[in-house]
Amino acid sequence: MRSKGRRTKNEERGTRNEVPDWLRGHECPHKAKYMSGRRIMPKGITGKENLAELMDETFLAYNAARLRQGCELFANKMLAPDTVVGMSLAGALTPAGLGCSSVVPLIKAGFVDWIVATGANMYHDLHFAFNLPLHVGSHVVDDTDLRRNDVVRIYDVFLEYTDCLMATDKILRSIIVQPEFQKEMGTAEFYYRLGRYAAEWERKSGNRDVSVLAAAYRAGVPVHTSSPGDSTIGMNIAGLELKGLQLRINPSIDVTETTSYVLHAKRSGGKSAVLLIGGGSPKNFMLQTEPQIQEVLMIKEYGQDYFFQVTDARPDTGGLSGATPHEAVSWGKVDPDRLPDAIVCYTDVTIALPMLTHYALARHRRRKLRRLYNRRAELVGDLTREFLAHSKF
Repeated sequence: MRSKGRRTKNEERGTRNEVPDWLRGHECPHKAKYMSGRRIMPKGITGKENLAELMDETFLAYNAARLRQGCELFANKMLAPDTVVGMSLAGALTPAGLGCSSVVPLIKAGFVDWIVATGANMYHDLHFAFNLPLHVGSHVVDDTDLRRNDVVRIYDVFLEYTDCLMATDKILRSIIVQPEFQKEMGTAEFYYRLGRYAAEWERKSGNRDVSVLAAAYRAGVPVHTSSPGDSTIGMNIAGLELKGLQLRINPSIDVTETTSYVLHAKRSGGKSAVLLIGGGSPKNFMLQTEPQIQEVLMIKEYGQDYFFQVTDARPDTGGLSGATPHEAVSWGKVDPDRLPDAIVCYTDVTIALPMLTHYALARHRRRKLRRLYNRRAELVGDLTREFLAHSKF
């Protein structure tokens, strides 16, 4: 029986921080570095916070933290005046309204300098330009009944087959048969010309700033599609070729033009940044600009400076959509010295993109429009001269 007021050795151990046996005599030279992050103890949410404040204060761990870090990277570094920002768009984003809500405001603010998007995104963008409605629907539905009732479904987005899809095709065909389209061109020129018509349709309907193509046309932001035949736009072009259409889309023009934007960013003393919304072919097409510079044209370069991707694709399946920026280093796509400025957030882009847009607009002033579309010939000329100066093939 112990004396009153005295403690056992076990009780005494509990009153101080014991050093585990495996740490005794062991120095911890990096401990302060590892423990230098902010303490996790956010204040309780009141409902009075704005979105940017909420993200800054409560998005502290896991993919919430990656989203916050990506938004901070975008607003604080990627939007520097000397940085050229490319954005890729994959997945059915425009039919979900993300073109209107997010992409158009980014273009208008000067936060995006060039775009690579799937042809499907640009096709569905035309519904908004032509004032043809899409509606909130449901993913729990009888699709056979939808077909019988002239309705098409994109998960939980509904649109009419005849009065939206077919009507869009009809207007599109009436545009691309015009004389200005009867030649060979890249997708940037094609979309710029199409964007002029989209902007005019916006003006007539009174629905300004609903179309990505119209906004890109007004801002001089070149829009590219890596697989131009893989969409209803490409299908309509192919159909009209059977009737003698002279329009020819040359993907090599797109490869060279997009590569020239990146080289221009570096040679002008600035940096190049990629904002990858989803994965797929647009992601690859945007990132292959650096291997094109280094591997094919054999021009000395080191990779993208800033990398922020939002994706729901896993890296372990081997697909490009989920490939990490660390893997991209091995291809020369990302500068290995810039990996701290390379972030991947694994979440649904329909959640992340509106939040990113809001955060950027709340935290950064508008940038001067770079109007790369109007400088394409100049930038391709610069690229060509540097290539030919040392070309051995």
